[in-house]
Amino acid sequence: MSKKISNTKKMLIEVARELFAQHGKKEVTMNDIAEASKKGRRTLYTYFNNKEEIYKAVIDRELQTVLDRLTKVSVEDKEPDVKLTNHILTHLDAIKDVVTRNGSLRADFFHDIYEVERTRRKIDIKEILILKKILADGVEKKVFKRMDLDLSSMIIFYAIKGLEVPYIRQNISDSFEKNKNSIVEFVFQGIKRQKNEHH
Repeated sequence: MSKKISNTKKMLIEVARELFAQHGKKEVTMNDIAEASKKGRRTLYTYFNNKEEIYKAVIDRELQTVLDRLTKVSVEDKEPDVKLTNHILTHLDAIKDVVTRNGSLRADFFHDIYEVERTRRKIDIKEILILKKILADGVEKKVFKRMDLDLSSMIIFYAIKGLEVPYIRQNISDSFEKNKNSIVEFVFQGIKRQKNEHH
């Protein structure tokens, strides 16, 4: 029974996402979602009390797809520096994909920044833990210098996060494509052990 319920809920979230993407959050009503999903209003209200709740569920699910992609990268059998490079690039591409595929919702991602941030906080904490593991592995394998892992994983996370908007808005996307290695190198300057470092 609960599997069926969660499938209905998933379907409602996806229908709402498509409507938000086409028309923007402001223009979409609970009625529109109920009609488009071919479920009655009663079904919709079984899962969500209002539009804000369903919007939050859409954002939540979209951000979860980003975390899923990063988790996949984190379990690859690669050296820590390669893994960190892949993490940075995957993060930016995954966020860009989420925002791009959501059309009109794109503006809401920037306007409702506090709502998105609140929802993101849980995901961000998980991503910082993934980064911390990569760094710890790198320190252990003597690829990275010894460092304060909590602080370093947070700094790297916020550096990547700070690049999201320019990356999505194309301001740096072309030059980023050309220079992504030097940008990643720039991050590594601070943490990678030099060949002649002994301790």
